[in-house]
Amino acid sequence: MALSEPSCNPALLKRVVGMLALCLAGYIVGPPLYWHLAEGLAAVGRASSACPPCVCDCASQSLLSIPSGLSNASFADCGKHDEQENEEMESNFTDLLSEELKLREAEALENQRRADMALLEAKKMASQYQKEADKCNSGMETCEEAREKAEAALLAQKRLSTMWEMRARQRGWKEKSRS
Repeated sequence: MALSEPSCNPALLKRVVGMLALCLAGYIVGPPLYWHLAEGLAAVGRASSACPPCVCDCASQSLLSIPSGLSNASFADCGKHDEQENEEMESNFTDLLSEELKLREAEALENQRRADMALLEAKKMASQYQKEADKCNSGMETCEEAREKAEAALLAQKRLSTMWEMRARQRGWKEKSRS
């Protein structure tokens, strides 16, 4: 009885593999794409609901002609773009960034120091374990040599005992039976 191989439709196999590839691609690309689109839609929603920029002509209005209901102190600064203030803000921002970089560098150096200390400690421990292993191997070799010597001595003693027993038997010695 011959076993027949199960037939597999190549077109069906291609469709299944293609479907698996699409599912895998959707699983990988789907969440980032969703969040990117959600942020884009939220930004568009905020931009459309924001109030239009204030248009004011500060040169044509004097500070004395401010309506009484309007008590915004920033109205006096309307239209002024102070270059010095912008430079100061950029300088502050640059200082903050450089301070953050220094902090991160200090943190990285501290992490490196800790890693170096851990590596040094690991090397010390490995060296200690290696010394212990060498001692153990040396002890094992000594024990093995002693065992071999003892085995050789026992074998020589057995031969000697056998030889003396044989001589004793030749001269009439008989072993007493234990009863």
